Amino acid sequence: MSARTERLTLEVIAYIHTDFPEKFGIPRQSGLVDTRAEIVFEPEYRNPEALRGLEGYSHIWLLWGFSETGKGKWSPTVRPPRLGGNQRMGVFATRSPFRPNPLGLSCVELERIEERKGTGCVLHVRGADLMDKTPIYDIKPYLPYVDSHADAKGGFAHQVKEYGLKVEIPDEWMEIIPKEQREILLRILAQDPRPSYQEAPERIYGMEYAGMNIRFRVKDNILTICEVERLDFTR
Repeated sequence: MSARTERLTLEVIAYIHTDFPEKFGIPRQSGLVDTRAEIVFEPEYRNPEALRGLEGYSHIWLLWGFSETGKGKWSPTVRPPRLGGNQRMGVFATRSPFRPNPLGLSCVELERIEERKGTGCVLHVRGADLMDKTPIYDIKPYLPYVDSHADAKGGFAHQVKEYGLKVEIPDEWMEIIPKEQREILLRILAQDPRPSYQEAPERIYGMEYAGMNIRFRVKDNILTICEVERLDFTR
């Protein structure tokens, strides 16, 4: 079989459970926000021997699938949000989900490993940039002595000035947000979850996070929460 026609079958080894039931609002990169998540293995991969030694690492790599990205013909260029969505770059120079193979790579902090009745060992991680129920294809340890490069160049991603929004939450809505979720939500919103090509001060956006529907608008680099609704379901 030629290289052109070879196909690789990937097995889903686990699913991650996060506070993001939809794509909108998810941090654009892993590690930007101290989000909490759990990784639950599929039955045939719940052998605890497969995790022997993993507890000694502080961070792990997750290889996962863009399960909600529309499948179709890939494009050699994309519009990175980092550049405001107005310039095109080569897809292989970005982390865009619209790729020949819809695979994502994230580095997350391994907080602890819990042995849970009925589901085996569960990984508790921080800093994940994944939607709830995203399939995980592989897990590998992060090795500081080879994975960290202090002199690495960041391309156009490092050439763009950092930006952020000031977030205002009226007291009436602040009281609805659980204390343990407030700081994380503030950091998510400060990074501006809107599509990079949208700038409509009158528009009200909505995102679901941690069992809440957060509605907000942005004007003059100030994000103001308009409403917080507690949803009637649990994950």
